[in-house]
Amino acid sequence: MASRPENGGAPPPPLPRRPPPRVLLLRHPHHFSLIDRPLPDGFRFLKPWESPLPFDDFLSSADARSAEAILTSAGTIGFEVAKRLEAFGCAVSYNSRKQKPYVSYPFYSNVCELATNCDVLVICCGLNEQTHHMINREVLLALGKKGVIVNIGRGPIIDEKEMVQLLVQGELGGAGLDVFEKEPYVPEELLGLDNVLLSPHAAVLTPETVSNLCYLIIRNLEAFFSNKPLLSPVLDE
Repeated sequence: MASRPENGGAPPPPLPRRPPPRVLLLRHPHHFSLIDRPLPDGFRFLKPWESPLPFDDFLSSADARSAEAILTSAGTIGFEVAKRLEAFGCAVSYNSRKQKPYVSYPFYSNVCELATNCDVLVICCGLNEQTHHMINREVLLALGKKGVIVNIGRGPIIDEKEMVQLLVQGELGGAGLDVFEKEPYVPEELLGLDNVLLSPHAAVLTPETVSNLCYLIIRNLEAFFSNKPLLSPVLDE
């Protein structure tokens, strides 16, 4: 299936493939943990308050900035991720069930073609019959030996057996996972790989998020019982 770019013309030109981008973590390492193993030797925490560079220069430095194309699956969470990546100079494209006219990022209707033209593929979509094993062997091979897959959606979106095999064989560059296909089971092979970062699916559990969620629930209830439009209606796009 050919991609349908926003302008209706030719697909976006492929971007040069480069080594996977460095990980930028602005929080202290004690906030992060892997599953019973130390951080890989090549894993570095970049902290602007310890850098000799001014903050603006730090963000544009080679260590902090990823110039590669970073592509996310579309959706509310996906575009929140995209906004943050774009702030670090990342080129963003997306895939969704249909092109969104209000989104300026290049659109690919075919996930395999999307993976061919990116360095990092971030999975943010929901799990349903259409997205189950959407990231299959073909997509992972298109991402390639220098590509990184990041899944913060649901585990079964990726064909985990194929992903593990390709990671072990060196056919896939790396993975960042906080969801797994048969939770709480985590494949043993992943625990021994230095190019894989594992974490619990707990990014939402912050005091700020819980407080905002409670506030949103109250405001929605007030709007509903006052016959006013909801702040966050569920829309079937």
